[in-house]
Parts: sequence; C-alpha cells; structure tokens
Amino acid sequence: MPPHPGGNAFETWLKEAFDCFGLEAREPFRHRGEQIDGSFVLQGETYLVEAKWQSAQTPAADLHAVHGKLEQKAAWARCLFVSNSGVTPDRLAAFGRAKRVICMDGLDLFDALDRGIQLNHVLERKVRRAAESGLPFERVRDLFA
Repeated sequence: MPPHPGGNAFETWLKEAFDCFGLEAREPFRHRGEQIDGSFVLQGETYLVEAKWQSAQTPAADLHAVHGKLEQKAAWARCLFVSNSGVTPDRLAAFGRAKRVICMDGLDLFDALDRGIQLNHVLERKVRRAAESGLPFERVRDLFA
C-alpha cells in the first residue's frame, strides 16, 4: 500500500490488535499540532504509539523525533515505536540507549501472531528487557526463545 493509506490502515490494525489483548487502545489523535498515532495501557502505564508504514527501514532521525515528542510530555511518558519495515542495528546504535522508547517491527508482529504469543506478553517482555539492558529493541524470537 502507498505510505499514507497504508499508514492509516496500519494504525487502525494496531488499535484493534491492542484492544484484542485488553490494552485499552486509543485511536490516533492530534494535540497542539502534533500527530500521535494512538496510545495503550500496559500494566497500568500509558504508552504513546508511533507507527511507521514505509518500504525503507526507519532512519535514526525518526526515532530521535519521537523521543523529542516524549520530552514534551510527562516525565513518565513512554512510547512504542512500530515500523513495519524495521530499524537497522546501525540506526538503533545511532539512536542510543536508555531512552523511553521501545521498538517493534513487522517481523515481531508476524512472529508473535504466528507463534500464538499474546501481544501484551510481547510488550511486557520488551519493556522488561529495555529496562534491564537499556536497549530499545529486542526481537520477539529472541525474547521467547
């Protein structure tokens, strides 16, 4: 799908997936000129969602931009950055460690659904691994090996 309609469909799909796993998802919304692609609640914590539907892998600049949005929110705000095409290890390294962003890609979504792993369990493991390691991304196949 082209970027804009694909992105809208991806955001809708993510909201429905979050709702299926009891994550109290919210649809995309605008706040003072900025677009937020949605939010959900995981273990009592609210996460903003940044969803990218594009053919190329996500550049580090997009990760920095979403982190900049978080810096304008409450100190406890967190974000799930979901890119259907993923982020390269080099770009993740350029983004850095110890941020309030966790990352997921299309392969993670496929692996979770293909293996019957509940999305809330995937997110819980990603959050814990990020808290323990400082790294924003760990593959589902490695978290559930």
